[in-house]
Amino acid sequence: MAMAGLYRRVLPSPPAIDFASSEGKQLFIEAIQSGTMEGFYKLISYFQTQSEPAYCGLATLSMVLNALAIDPGRKWKGPWRWFDETMLDCCEPLEKVKADGISFGKLVCLAHCAGAKVDAFRTNQSTIEEFRKYVMACSTSDDCHVISSYHRGTFKQTGTGHFSPIGGYHAGRDMALILDVARFKYPPHWVPLPLLWEAMDNIDETTGHRRGFMLISRPQRAPALLYTLSCKHESWVSTAKYLMDDVPVLLRSDDVKDVDKVLNVVFTSLPSKFGEFIKWVAEVRRQEDGGQNLSQEEKGRLAFKAEVLNQVQEVGLFKHVTKYLSSANSCCTKPPFSGHKDNLPDIAASVCCQGAEFLAGKYVSSNGFCCRETCVKCFKTNGDKPITVVSGTVVNGNSEQGVDVLVPSFPTKVGCCGSGSNCTGMHPAGDDVLTALLLALPIDTWTGIKDEKLLQEMYRLVSTENLPTLLQEEVLHLRGQLLVLKRCQDNKVDDELAAPLL
Repeated sequence: MAMAGLYRRVLPSPPAIDFASSEGKQLFIEAIQSGTMEGFYKLISYFQTQSEPAYCGLATLSMVLNALAIDPGRKWKGPWRWFDETMLDCCEPLEKVKADGISFGKLVCLAHCAGAKVDAFRTNQSTIEEFRKYVMACSTSDDCHVISSYHRGTFKQTGTGHFSPIGGYHAGRDMALILDVARFKYPPHWVPLPLLWEAMDNIDETTGHRRGFMLISRPQRAPALLYTLSCKHESWVSTAKYLMDDVPVLLRSDDVKDVDKVLNVVFTSLPSKFGEFIKWVAEVRRQEDGGQNLSQEEKGRLAFKAEVLNQVQEVGLFKHVTKYLSSANSCCTKPPFSGHKDNLPDIAASVCCQGAEFLAGKYVSSNGFCCRETCVKCFKTNGDKPITVVSGTVVNGNSEQGVDVLVPSFPTKVGCCGSGSNCTGMHPAGDDVLTALLLALPIDTWTGIKDEKLLQEMYRLVSTENLPTLLQEEVLHLRGQLLVLKRCQDNKVDDELAAPLL
């Protein structure tokens, strides 16, 4: 009786050696004795099979992030925070990845977005000797891991482009252990490192770019608490180009005389979809998961967010931005960031829909979700500081989901539903976001200002040296994201799609 589909593939050997074969086991024992399997144990503890034929990059990255114990900062299912392929969507829509795979550059973007430290190299940016050194370093430690992007054909395997982590190294035989995430197809296997380099030193015919490898490790500083950049929306290319390339040129060509004029130059020509580029990192949960009780971790994160927001509003640049936006509004001029909702219930309605989409396991579009109502609640528990929670009832077809958005708190007046009182509440708004982004721009953005006195004033306003620690880390994280996006734009890797693996 004929059966549809395929059940595994026979691993071509040579050149590969099956990890579970007698020879593979002997290589494993010898590598352990040589101390070059230290990274293996964490990786194997979180080894996973890709859930879609083109999810090799996502499965590889989620496996490595979990092995490094990087906290995603948001829930996966139930109360658990955990990296899953479906959570890696900040740089490319999952439906697009499912259909086409993901590019080398977008996987780098995802790793940064997830809070990892990333060093990425295409083969024309490195050498086999350097690659061997990196593999050796990560194999003798469990605090970094190597992800390889290679062509299967070099190993006589079926398929084309593929991502998988390297699980160890045998120095005597110069062989690397590939923990193939397509476990339905091939088992983990040893391959000669020179042959792996050859498989990476391969030009993708559809893109013209070489493949390569990336080193993933834990960052020395924590990821952003309040803001993040997104290259998921197609407008990120024009926005990154404007901020990094066009603004310095505009400042050189315009004879600006004061800070307000500088802000006018920067803000007047912002791309129309700018609001899709920088996002507020909100915390969302099902109402039944928490009620009016917040865990100590939730309280701690909210306190940190509130402190960062307070610090943003304390810097001198914020006062200039607020003044400029107020003037733009009063002069009937369309202000920058006008597409951004500053009204908390409106923001919450949008965030609640996205949160319900995420909690329901639907990761494509929140267009099918309608937020029927939102309500700002403020309450105290056990003598703690007031807590601001925006609750929404999200409708999708015949189903409803109660969703809470936990909001950073700071002394200001916000009307509370269900009572005539006011309460403490705060949320990131346009002036906060623009201030944070201006602080994150590279310092040489402002060098084109011709007036020396004004130039020194701008340097003083955007300097990160004297910022409070939390805000400094937030700004440096955003700056790092900007520089990564700039490199992606320069290399045009956003258009480079790794071919599906099958």
